[in-house]
Amino acid sequence: MTTPPVDPRSPLRILAGPTAVGKTALALALAERHGAAIISADSMQVYRGIPIGTAQPTAAELARVPHHLVGHWEPGREYNVALFVEQANAVLDACQRLGQPVLVCGGTGLFLKHLIQGIFPGAPRSDEIRARLQEELDAHGPAALRERLRLVDPRREAEINPNDTMRVLRALEVYELTGRPMSEHHADDAGQRRPRAAHYVVLTRERDALNSRIEQRVDASLAAGWLDEARWLMELGLPDNAQACKALGYRELFRVLRGEWSLEEATAEIKKQTRRFAKRQRTWFRSVAGATWIGLDGLTPEEALEKADAVLFP
Repeated sequence: MTTPPVDPRSPLRILAGPTAVGKTALALALAERHGAAIISADSMQVYRGIPIGTAQPTAAELARVPHHLVGHWEPGREYNVALFVEQANAVLDACQRLGQPVLVCGGTGLFLKHLIQGIFPGAPRSDEIRARLQEELDAHGPAALRERLRLVDPRREAEINPNDTMRVLRALEVYELTGRPMSEHHADDAGQRRPRAAHYVVLTRERDALNSRIEQRVDASLAAGWLDEARWLMELGLPDNAQACKALGYRELFRVLRGEWSLEEATAEIKKQTRRFAKRQRTWFRSVAGATWIGLDGLTPEEALEKADAVLFP
C-alpha cells in the first residue's frame, strides 16, 4: 500500500506530559517568546465552571497568551476525541491564516494521537441496535458483552479500557450493522489517513518529585475553593456518570458533600488516584514514536525553556 502523503500544513508543536509535571508554566513561556496561541489538549479542561479541579489556566495566565478549548463546554454535554480534533483543526487553520504559531499543550494522549493521525469518521449507527445492546448491558453486565466482542473482534476488544462500556457497545453495534469488525473499519481508514508532521515534547520528572507536586496541587486546589466548585457541579443535578463529574477528585468531594467521607479521607484518596493517573499517562506517552523527552528535575525554568524551544521551534 502506498504511504499517504503528509499533510502540507506546518508541523504541529506538541507539549505533553503527566498531570502536575509543569506543562502550563513552560507552555506560557514558549508561547510568549514566539507570539503563539495555545490549544489545550485536556479532556476535562474543556468544561465551564470547574477551573480549579481541572487545573485550567488562571485568569492571569489566560490574559498573557490566547488560549483555545478551555472552559468552553457546558458540564452537562459530553465531549469526545472527534469534537476535539474538529475544534482543534479549526483553530489551527484560523491561526495559520493569521500567521500565528500554535502550541498544543495537554495530557490527554488520545486527543494528541488523533490530532496527528486523524480520526475514524465513523461507521453507520442504529438507535434500535444501540438501545437493545444497552438493555442487554443493564440485564447481564459488561462482562457478557465484552465476551461477545472478544469472539467477533478480539483485536478491538483488547484495545478498549476495561471500564469503557461505551466503546464495547459501539463496536458490537458496528459489527451487527456491517458484518465486519470495528478493527477492520479502523484498518481501512488508517490506510487513507494523512498524518501531520509533529514536533513532540514529553515533559517528565522522577516519580517522587512528581508525586510531591501532585500532593501540593491537590492541597492548593482545596485551599482555593475546590470543594465549593464540586458543590456547584453537584447542584447542577447531573448524573454521577456524566463526563464532567468523572474529572479527578470530584466523585470523592461529592462523598464529602453527602456526608459519607471526611475531607481528610477524600484528600488522601484524590492524591492516590491522581498518582495512579499520572502513572498511566507516563505509560501512554512512552508509546509515542519520535517524541523528545525532557526531564525537568534539576533544570532551571530558563534551561527547560531552551531545551523545549530547540525541539518545538527549530
